[in-house]
Amino acid sequence: MKTLTTLGILAATLPVLAGDITGKVTLKGTPPPEKEITSIKDDANCGKLHTEPVKTRFYVVGKDSGLAETVVMLKGISGKSTGASASPIVIDQKGCFYTPYVTACQTGQKIVVKNSDPVLHNVHSEPVVDGNKSFNLPHMAGAPDLNFTYGKAENFLKFKCDVHPWMFAYVTVVDHPYFAVTDKDGNFTIKDVPAGKYTITALHRKAAATGVDQEIEVKADGAKADFTVEAK
Repeated sequence: MKTLTTLGILAATLPVLAGDITGKVTLKGTPPPEKEITSIKDDANCGKLHTEPVKTRFYVVGKDSGLAETVVMLKGISGKSTGASASPIVIDQKGCFYTPYVTACQTGQKIVVKNSDPVLHNVHSEPVVDGNKSFNLPHMAGAPDLNFTYGKAENFLKFKCDVHPWMFAYVTVVDHPYFAVTDKDGNFTIKDVPAGKYTITALHRKAAATGVDQEIEVKADGAKADFTVEAK
């Protein structure tokens, strides 16, 4: 009995094996050309913040066709959020744009919205999932940061500015910490994933809005998950 008890204690104290998931999202095909946002140069305040024509940023493609701003996350894991203790994510209003354009956070994780512009904006969130509250708040130049949290998972929750109708940002809210957003060359790393078999999905607002899935197995040395999505 003592041996069984000892083994049970040892099993309970052994570290859970975990590894990193790394990979790349690649765009197949040629995306449609980005369009110039002509209304920004016609705005007396925002136009003077730019010296070059400003275009939409639906597809940001880097080295070797790597697709930026793609959310990669595990599926089927819920209620594991550590958002309440996680560092805030930051969205800035700069040059009359939201930056970053696409990001992700956990349920319960603070979203800090800054206004680095010398102009008035308003922050208007438009969730579609029941339980996620909409906000519509003015944000003066030099005003304190605005803080938001969301309690339900939701893909591409929209933030917009009603003062400047070309301004959008999208936040995917995840109910666990096992996600990442691809960098400028389409690369990503999801850290410290417990060993096991999972479904992983890649979501891009234009090329893969409903997600592209694959099955992976994470071991102590991690796992590799590359995706190819087609331009639409």
